Amino acid sequence: MNILRCSALLLVLGFVSVAQAAERPMNVLFIIADDLTPTALSCYGNQVSKTPNIDSLAAKGTRFTHAYCNATYCGPSRASFLSGYYPHATGVMGYVSPRPQIGDRAMWPQHFKNNGYYTARVSKIFHMGVPGGIEAGTDGADDPICWVDRYNSPGPEWKAPGDGETLERNPDGKRPVVGGNTFVVVEADGDDLVHSDGKTAAKAVELIEEHAKADKPFFLAVGFVRPHVPFVSPRKYVEPYKPYDNQQLPEKVPGDWDDIPKMGINYKTSQNMQMDIRRQKKAVGGYYGAVAFMDAQVGKVLKALEASGQADNTIVIFTSDHGYHLGQHDFWAKVSLHEESATVPLIVKVPGMQPAVSDSLTQLLDLYPTTSALCGLEVADRLQGKDITPLLKDPKAKVHDDILNVSPMQKGFLLRTPDWSFIQYKEDGSGGMELFDMQNDPKQYTNLAEDPKYADVVARFQKRLAEKLAEVRDCDLLK
Repeated sequence: MNILRCSALLLVLGFVSVAQAAERPMNVLFIIADDLTPTALSCYGNQVSKTPNIDSLAAKGTRFTHAYCNATYCGPSRASFLSGYYPHATGVMGYVSPRPQIGDRAMWPQHFKNNGYYTARVSKIFHMGVPGGIEAGTDGADDPICWVDRYNSPGPEWKAPGDGETLERNPDGKRPVVGGNTFVVVEADGDDLVHSDGKTAAKAVELIEEHAKADKPFFLAVGFVRPHVPFVSPRKYVEPYKPYDNQQLPEKVPGDWDDIPKMGINYKTSQNMQMDIRRQKKAVGGYYGAVAFMDAQVGKVLKALEASGQADNTIVIFTSDHGYHLGQHDFWAKVSLHEESATVPLIVKVPGMQPAVSDSLTQLLDLYPTTSALCGLEVADRLQGKDITPLLKDPKAKVHDDILNVSPMQKGFLLRTPDWSFIQYKEDGSGGMELFDMQNDPKQYTNLAEDPKYADVVARFQKRLAEKLAEVRDCDLLK
């Protein structure tokens, strides 16, 4: 369906007014942060981290409390929701574009471009190395055919002038501030525009102003790289979280790892990172500072949308590519299939829809078919996500019985239902399993997989996982 038919359909459904329908179809503003756990946002209950701009969006849209990525680190997660396929359909488990696998099938933004939308990317949407790709200002695994325009936002990252400390593998304090995927906190000199995310916000504001009155609707994808390491932020954003020693760490439970399979111990832990309590607390404070910096940039973009006159005709989505551990189970960063790493913040604001909070299961794969449906575009049968418009109309509705999430690095699989979290390492289960009663053990301290009383539950989940993987692989890519 082209954009000329979109307005008519939306008018019938009651999503837009007569005046809006006469002008142009709805725009899409997609904002994605990098490595952001929902538990770091005040609208998700954090009492220390302050995110007023994201909170404001949440108050106007639908905030999903059980939203999941489909892979627990950047490359395969982004390739999945942008292509519309699970990682085990495309085979993309790393940091590459899914284009060779999907051929001439349209990616999510490309589908909008093909239907008459102006599409633009600012900074990291497909995978892009952080900090390396940001320092160099390169395209990463971007897919050029998706966009009319695309812009990178180079920044100094860990080399930013200011006060920096390497927290990881630096027990004697002699390791200099370093790059790479390393826990580093930098309280940076200068203002927002010194950094990548400040430049990203400025360019997004410029594009909104430029295209608000254009004939074509826009699909604008804005990628912020914070709070991905290094935790580098202008000083003013970090100051509220100092002194770092005041930060609270998650509860440390003796023997917490005793019932976790070896493959389920995350790749970054307090032990192997050699981070003592002081450094762990500084990591939390530095992360919150980076979140505050990112939140301020989100605010600039949302303010520009309001000023443009297009806010009432624009679907706004805010999310992250996966979650993040901040010391839970003494785990740090992503990759793990436990809740902190597997969940994402997801806020969807649709013109004409009432604000709500939905506890129903959803996933990043659902964004492609949902936005297509809302804008009256074809929703291809091949897409492996689902249209969650029913949840936007009724937050208590149900679209998914379960969600499949994977950690290729751990050879792990997560099946999440409203009541259970089942994790299996290796497809045949030989790497071990975890089973958590999410109603009575939401922090996942007691693995029930080896308890004979739950043998039937485990068997049921193993059967369902095999079925789910067969469904994923039964797609047009693999026939």
